[in-house]
Amino acid sequence: MRTILVTGGAGFIGSAVCRHLIGRGDTRVINLDKLTYAGNPASLTTIAGSPLYHFVEGDIGDARLVTDLLGAMRPDAIMHLAAESHVDRSIDGPGAFVETNVVGTFRLLSAALDYWRGLDGAAKAGFRFHHVSTDEVFGDLPFDGGAFTEETPYDPSSPYSASKAASDHFVRAWHATYGLPVVLSNCSNNYGPYHFPEKLIPLVILNALEGKQLPVYGRGANVRDWLHVEDHARALDQVMSVGAVGESYNIGGNEERTNLQVVEAICDLLDQRVPPAGGRTRRDLIRFVADRPGHDRRYAIDASKIERELGWRAEESFASGLAKTVDWYLDNRWWWAPIRDGRYAGDRLGIAAG
Repeated sequence: MRTILVTGGAGFIGSAVCRHLIGRGDTRVINLDKLTYAGNPASLTTIAGSPLYHFVEGDIGDARLVTDLLGAMRPDAIMHLAAESHVDRSIDGPGAFVETNVVGTFRLLSAALDYWRGLDGAAKAGFRFHHVSTDEVFGDLPFDGGAFTEETPYDPSSPYSASKAASDHFVRAWHATYGLPVVLSNCSNNYGPYHFPEKLIPLVILNALEGKQLPVYGRGANVRDWLHVEDHARALDQVMSVGAVGESYNIGGNEERTNLQVVEAICDLLDQRVPPAGGRTRRDLIRFVADRPGHDRRYAIDASKIERELGWRAEESFASGLAKTVDWYLDNRWWWAPIRDGRYAGDRLGIAAG
C-alpha cells in the first residue's frame, strides 16, 4: 500500500487524479487543497467515504503545515498539481499566480527536500516529487506545423504560463542542486467531468444550454490539443510510478481543434440531445469578440516519449470524450448549478480558454 500526497486535489485535474488513485485500491491518497474558488469538495463525493482517502484543507505555502503533514503521513511520493491556472485571471491579477505557482512551489520543494533527506533505505530510494505543468510554458506554434517536445525551449506568453515556467525551473534546480528525485510532466488542454465552468468547454456547454451568447475570441482560429482528464490521470500515475528521475514527459491527446470547431461541436451535440425551440440552432448563439492580449496561436503536443518509454496512450478520442462530457453536464446539474448560481458568474471569463 503506497501513500501519495496530492496537492490541489480538489481542482479539476487533481480530483480526477484522486479518483483514479483511489479506484486502484492499492493507494492511500492525502489530498492537500486550499479550496480556493476552483477547488470543489463535491468533485470528490464518490471517494470521500473511502478509508484510503484523507482530505486536509491547507496551503502549500504554509511550510509548517506541509512539514507536519509529511512527517505524519509519510508519503511515498508527492504529486504537485496545486496552481492558479486561468489565463484571463492571470492577466487581471498576476500576483496570485506568482504567490501560488512560484512561491508556493518553492516552499513545497523545501519541505519535500527536508523530508526526503530524513528518509533512508528503500523509502529514500523510491521517493518521487512529481511536478505537473502545462504546455503553455513553451509559448505557441505556427498554424502550419510543428509540435512541442520535451526539448522545446520555454517561451511563456502570459503571467500564468510564466509562473508555471518558473516553477518548472525551480523543480529542475532542486534536482540538479540538491538531488531531490523529481519527475515532470507538461500536458495539453484538459476537458471532462467536474471542469470548473470558467473554462472553454464547460462554459460553452452551460451557456448554450441556457440560451446565452457564446463569445469566442478573435475568429476562433486558435488551435489547442485536447486531452481527456481521465486519460491524463492515468498518464500522471505512470509518470509518478515508473518515470525516470530527472526526466520530463509531454502528455497530449493528439486531437487538435480550433476554438471555433470546439464550440460548434458542443452546439451540435446539445442540439441533438436537447433540441432548441423555434427551429434555431445553438450555433446562432456564437459571437466573436476582441481577442485577448498575448493569445497563443496554437498548441500541439508530441507525446511519443511517454508512449514509447512508459507505454501510455490516450484512450478517448476528442469526439467520444466530448460526447461523454456533454452528457455528464446534462446529467449532473447538482454539481454545477450551485457554482453558476452562487460562487461564480462566468459570462466574461473563459471565452477562449487555453
